[in-house]
Amino acid sequence: MLKINKSELEAVAVRPAQYPPDGPAEIAFAGRSNVGKSSLLNLLTGRKNLARVSGAPGKTRTINFYRINDRFRIVDLPGYGYAKVSKSVTEDWGQMMERYLGTREGLRCVIQLVDIRHAPTRQDLQMYEYLRHYGLDGIVVATKADKVSRNEQAKNLAGIRKELKLGPEDILLPVSALKRTGTEQLLDVIEKVLEE
Repeated sequence: MLKINKSELEAVAVRPAQYPPDGPAEIAFAGRSNVGKSSLLNLLTGRKNLARVSGAPGKTRTINFYRINDRFRIVDLPGYGYAKVSKSVTEDWGQMMERYLGTREGLRCVIQLVDIRHAPTRQDLQMYEYLRHYGLDGIVVATKADKVSRNEQAKNLAGIRKELKLGPEDILLPVSALKRTGTEQLLDVIEKVLEE
């Protein structure tokens, strides 16, 4: 199983000129503001404050590149869908995502995070369509799995699968950063992607 022993922030970027040089494989994470992305990245890397957990959703307006085990990168994409963000910021976000998704040679996959407690939002659906367009779909993580019962979990996962139109080969993993469940499976998935 993949074990992350070393992780460090390599670059914080708004424009392609600020990206680190293309080379190592990149696994990107995308999700709505407040879906628990920072908590998950901190748990995966075993570092408390690698990704800053923000009290104010919509704060991450940059693409953050983390160098992992000196072997690959985890890329934290800016959160989307936060209502209090102005229209110009939303447009900037779209351009930033397009530039990143469309130009990175090392990008292997984008893991999309959705909140298991709710049906995917319009922005979640748009994001997944977007990833499909770039051929980067197929892996979805349902966060906050500790917040629902076992029965609800199965029902909600089926709902997410249906809403996002996931195929039988697409991966949908329930994860809880709080209870530390699902992360080993996620690390296995990342390892498989890196080996492909």
